[in-house]
Amino acid sequence: MASLYTHQASNVRKTWLLMAGFLVIVVAIGYAVAWYLQEPSLLYVAIAFSLLMNVSAYWFSAKIAIASTGATEADPAEFRELHRLVENLAITAGLPKPRVYVIHDPAPNAFAAGRNKEHAVVAVTTGLLERLDRTELEGVIAHELAHIGNRDILVMTVAVVLAGFVAMLADIFLRMSFFGGGDRDSKGNALFAVLAILGIILAPIAAQLIQLAISRRREYLADASGALLTRYPDGLASALRKISSYEAPMERASHATAHLFISNPFGAHEGGKWIAGLFATHPPVEKRIEVLQGMRSQM
Repeated sequence: MASLYTHQASNVRKTWLLMAGFLVIVVAIGYAVAWYLQEPSLLYVAIAFSLLMNVSAYWFSAKIAIASTGATEADPAEFRELHRLVENLAITAGLPKPRVYVIHDPAPNAFAAGRNKEHAVVAVTTGLLERLDRTELEGVIAHELAHIGNRDILVMTVAVVLAGFVAMLADIFLRMSFFGGGDRDSKGNALFAVLAILGIILAPIAAQLIQLAISRRREYLADASGALLTRYPDGLASALRKISSYEAPMERASHATAHLFISNPFGAHEGGKWIAGLFATHPPVEKRIEVLQGMRSQM
């Protein structure tokens, strides 16, 4: 029977598979370019680079996620209540207190990141702090702490680095092929054509890497675990209603980090919903609220 422990073990396996998949993709690109240019050394460069990126993704994933979202460490004096709330819930959950960050953005949202519970961070937007009451904020923080306890953050933050870099490679290749200049010989034209094809292939692969690595079930489990932690599922349900109803996207919304957040960072307007649907890493908010409301009788 599936349990929390099998879920945690599955997350570890997914992380290793994601890292192996990234290694294969980069080495394959290096091999193709090295073969075309008749430069075998490029293959070794690709291998070394992919290994370096895997190590960086594991050890520095939280810092990269924090930097990419523009979060800054929450001042203990200015955000005293936020620190106190995180600390109290962490003690209740039996977790070390994660480092607390704030994203100066009016869109209400939050995420957790890090390779393990000892090196975890929790980040919330200023919009979240302004729009939620205490019970709703507790529900969101409990949800993020559940991700830490369930070891979701390992695969989630590694996916930020690796899948994000694959998407960046695709963008670079496409830009090189279209804007590489007009003064090229036939060999140069052929190379840029190859790069364009690689870019077209890599773009959906980046999305698929995230979809394969990130299970939508993890959100249901984090919702349930968070509700059990606060003993008040209505708090998180109400928070999800407010967060999902905010239409404007986050100022630094990104495909690479979208799966980290508790809700779609591209906003509730039709365009934001369509973009979020391409990655489909979160179940529908309405369904999540329905499940939380069904937990009332268990409290």
